Amino acid sequence: MVGPEVVKRLHAKAAANRWDVTPARFAVALLASVSHAYPEGTTPDAAERYVSSLQLEDLALAAACADGHEAAWEHFIREHRPGLYRAADAIDRTGGAREAADGLYGELFGLTERDGERRSLFRYFHGRSSLATWLRAVLSQRYVDGLRRARRLEPLPTDEEPAALQSKQNTSPLERARFVDSIQRALTAAIARLEPRDRLRLACYYAQNLTLAEIGRLLREHEATASRNLARTRRAIREDVEQQLRQTGMSAAEVAECFATVSADAGPLDLNEILPGARKK
Repeated sequence: MVGPEVVKRLHAKAAANRWDVTPARFAVALLASVSHAYPEGTTPDAAERYVSSLQLEDLALAAACADGHEAAWEHFIREHRPGLYRAADAIDRTGGAREAADGLYGELFGLTERDGERRSLFRYFHGRSSLATWLRAVLSQRYVDGLRRARRLEPLPTDEEPAALQSKQNTSPLERARFVDSIQRALTAAIARLEPRDRLRLACYYAQNLTLAEIGRLLREHEATASRNLARTRRAIREDVEQQLRQTGMSAAEVAECFATVSADAGPLDLNEILPGARKK
């Protein structure tokens, strides 16, 4: 659909060699974009006009990041993280969208695999808008999805009395204490199962409040690598804790309520107790 001469020209225009993206790999990205824009097919001339209008440098960067290219990923983190955080703060000035922004990194890098292939969120970027614009759109959708998940856990009103129309009943002190205790025990066990280097990175970030750059210098890894590893570790802990809670007999709804309750008010839950080696001097 897109001829080799067109691919060659656009590959050069995108400076795709900078990220070791070959013309063949770039052609795959271009074809995916065309197929997404024209699911029923189009003419070669229309396809050429379309691909020539794309954000080619961003498309090449996204392809490289999806393939796990280290330099491309480091460039992406350095250039796009500040803008993503500014977008998060614009969405929710209380900081609620920052978690959604941090959670994107694992999805973008592709921490999960299917049929031996990393499932990077970058595969959904087709270059029709800039990468920065696309990231803001994805962040907004993730934030809205999070709100919707939270609302699904709220009890439905049973009548039209004002008290019944409140969005959520307060969890009883006894129930909240049970949730905090369950989370603390599960979290302690999950963290204990981590590799020592992952525990240290976690302690530096959450207990010592070190920046990713400071952690990178301490552990002799790039800032972007520290970010990826933290995202991977958070996901592993979450999955471990959920599995432990289910093994105690909690239903999926109870597990979700447990997380929501502790997130809203952690009470005595303290990482300095769970990570004793991370206490500040």
